Amino acid sequence: MCPGGSRSGVSLMRSDMNGLRGVGLLTVSVMMLAAISTSAYPQDAITAESMVSQLAGLDSSSDLDIVALRQRAFERVKSKADAPSLRRPLVAAELNKLPHFNVDVKFNPDSPIIRPESYQTLGRIADALYDPSLSSYGFLIVGHTESTGRRDVNLTLSQRRADAIRDVLVTTFKISSKRIQAIGLGEEQLLDGARPTAPVNQQVQVMTVRKAFSSEVDTGSHKENVPKQKTKSRS
Repeated sequence: MCPGGSRSGVSLMRSDMNGLRGVGLLTVSVMMLAAISTSAYPQDAITAESMVSQLAGLDSSSDLDIVALRQRAFERVKSKADAPSLRRPLVAAELNKLPHFNVDVKFNPDSPIIRPESYQTLGRIADALYDPSLSSYGFLIVGHTESTGRRDVNLTLSQRRADAIRDVLVTTFKISSKRIQAIGLGEEQLLDGARPTAPVNQQVQVMTVRKAFSSEVDTGSHKENVPKQKTKSRS
């Protein structure tokens, strides 16, 4: 075989290898992007319809006392003799008997500031609360944290985050403020007690707690009530 032919064969082999390497890198990149997309936005799989179905079914208003429940959580956090988080009972087990769903709402680290990607999720929650089958009910936003850091800080942070979600539903999506209450339970009501530090324990719960009075019932669609941005007039 002539030297020129040999060099040509080597060049072709290198070209094929580079092509395969490029395809491999492209495949890995696509897989990584898909994984990031799936893990970063798991709440996208939750529809307003599924929220409605999970919130339905409250036969009568509960006698839930939110102020007393908040005080109960505070007193337990203040107690020094309480059990470790893994063996700690729920501070309000009665909440799990109410119709509810769990949802991921993303916040800035150690902050009650809701991240922009979660506003679509809050919009779906508003859609569910405006559904005719739920328009005559009152709801409770329950904030949680995982079991890391100080318990008192976690309790306060979960309350501020629950309040932030309520504020957005009321101010941005025009849900009646009389229909929504908020409470933070920190790590005193772990969603996965077997894994106290797991991220799932940061999920938010929305619960149906009572029937609303006629003056509290929302009508119409929040989409019609969201303020439109003003456009600047051209000079």
